[in-house]
Amino acid sequence: MEENVKLATAEDTVEYHLFLIPDEPRDPEKHKEILQKYIERIMTQFAPILVPYIWQNQPFNLKYKPGKGGVPAHMFGVTKFGDNIEDEWFIVYIVKQITKEFPELVARIEDNDGEFLLIEAADFLPKWLDPDNSANRVFFYHGELCIIPAPKKPGATAWSLTTPPTIPQALNIISTHSEKIPASESVRAAVNRRIRGYPEKIQASLHRAHCFLPAGIVAVLKQRPRLVAAGVQAFYLRDPIDLRACRVFKTFLPETRIMTSVTFTKCLYAQLTQQRFVPDRRSGYRLPPPSHPQYRAHELGMKLAHGFEILCSRCSPHFSDSKKSHVTASPLWAGFLDSLKKNDYFKGLIEGSAQYQERLEMAKNYFQLSVNRPESSLAMSPGEEILTLLQTLPFDIEELKKEEANLPPEDDDQWLDLSPDQLDQLLQEAAGRKEPEPPISKKEENYDLTQVSKSMKAFISKVSTHEGAELPREPSEAPITFDADSFLNYFDKILGPRPPESDSDDLDEDEDDFECLDSDEELDFETQEPGEESSVKGALNDLKSYMAQMDQELAHTSISKSFTTRKQMESTGKNSDEEENGAGGPVMTLVDVDLNLVSNILESYSSQAGLAGPASNLLQSMGVRLPDNTDRGPASEPTGD
Repeated sequence: MEENVKLATAEDTVEYHLFLIPDEPRDPEKHKEILQKYIERIMTQFAPILVPYIWQNQPFNLKYKPGKGGVPAHMFGVTKFGDNIEDEWFIVYIVKQITKEFPELVARIEDNDGEFLLIEAADFLPKWLDPDNSANRVFFYHGELCIIPAPKKPGATAWSLTTPPTIPQALNIISTHSEKIPASESVRAAVNRRIRGYPEKIQASLHRAHCFLPAGIVAVLKQRPRLVAAGVQAFYLRDPIDLRACRVFKTFLPETRIMTSVTFTKCLYAQLTQQRFVPDRRSGYRLPPPSHPQYRAHELGMKLAHGFEILCSRCSPHFSDSKKSHVTASPLWAGFLDSLKKNDYFKGLIEGSAQYQERLEMAKNYFQLSVNRPESSLAMSPGEEILTLLQTLPFDIEELKKEEANLPPEDDDQWLDLSPDQLDQLLQEAAGRKEPEPPISKKEENYDLTQVSKSMKAFISKVSTHEGAELPREPSEAPITFDADSFLNYFDKILGPRPPESDSDDLDEDEDDFECLDSDEELDFETQEPGEESSVKGALNDLKSYMAQMDQELAHTSISKSFTTRKQMESTGKNSDEEENGAGGPVMTLVDVDLNLVSNILESYSSQAGLAGPASNLLQSMGVRLPDNTDRGPASEPTGD
């Protein structure tokens, strides 16, 4: 059914749905009118942070979606965020704030990975929640993340469902049991940590740089700063056919270049700077030597000019006039403009001033893309939009050159280069740690390696199934207990009673004679009849016999040299074992399990050479942090005492 299918299927795309509750029967036309007004109110109220935002591919948008297949009519939006994952999380923040400002709205959001909010909080989810039953359970309501629970026992509560609910069922549960559905504090904290800092975080994601650009691009970016994203993407994803248009420039001639300041997102700036590119000699774009103080500005401008030329080459200069929509002709524009003024969008600027007109043009562009969005067949491509601006926008090259002397300073791009400590800090923040771990001091040189063996034993004691092992969430775990009686009963159940006169090393029983155990719960370790005591001892003696013979066979091989052993201890038990094994047999020494464990882990950790690997990942998941390997020479094998 449609209400249970996955919402988003396109790659790097996020979809968001806003429902009005309570979900009551309404006249379709009246309901459509109500939702259209909500769209206008939402887009107007959040315009101050949405208008200046530079999107990687597509902006946040909402439109009316009629009811279909059991899903009621609602507000719907889809955004392709591409390589900039921050666009997706900014939309999460917007959707969360919408449900906070409009308490009668319920929102759900998914991307091509499914419930990515649950993926972000995967370490804190209840055990019953998995991808098979999570559909239509995750919503934003009253600005909080909510998860519709499943009953712990069938029929425990009349309103909770063991199977994924439909959208109408979910909306009904949210409206009638809102106090019982908020997600746990740890789950909400994990999601809130990812969107922490918005909207102030928007400015931190921008990067201002000087670029030596053709005057036409400078004029276009003054009116539509967001088009820098389309230009960067066109250059970043270019193909040989695109480069044919850049052999000889027809739209943005290199002779008109001037120095200007361009605002990128950090993702766009990284994409533009990290690609090496040599322009065609016929293009006229020549770069100064790398030692030139403005080499970076010339290189950025050259790449961006190629991107804009590619955009314009993809469309005809005489495209249909039907695509040249007039924003002010829309019946929604007047109300939208009044709402902007009421929300202090123009910040008290005098109407008609240059700054007022600049913000007005941005608002018109935002209105056309997000509020009065045309059908895809009538929507203008970035190239068509650029050509339209060049045809209708007068600009004076000499006036633009005068602005070169008053350019704002560039931002430092040292954030492109991460030190190992900065990378560790980012990984720790992503893992949810509040504070970075302090660097290892000289006092920690005498590291207690017993913590490694204790943590590994704690890990081994955890529950393990076909889905994986449960990692200890805290490094300080309770000591492991060993129940000898349960151990013996376990082998009695597995091996079964054996005839005392049998001394054969071969197992004659077929595999079908063994009892299949699905879990430890099927073993009744506490109930043992007195008559079974002899069979238990017989099984234990057989096991000891097998182990002793295995030791004797391995003693004639070199396998023992691969382990670190302890010194032999004189004891009566040793003498009796030697008599049983034969005086002429080789002497067996005890293996130091803990020392071998630590030695192998340290050897694996050292071979990683500071990079990620199995040893560091396993130790980190158990809360163990090893000091850096400061040994310069070849590592020596640890020996036992």
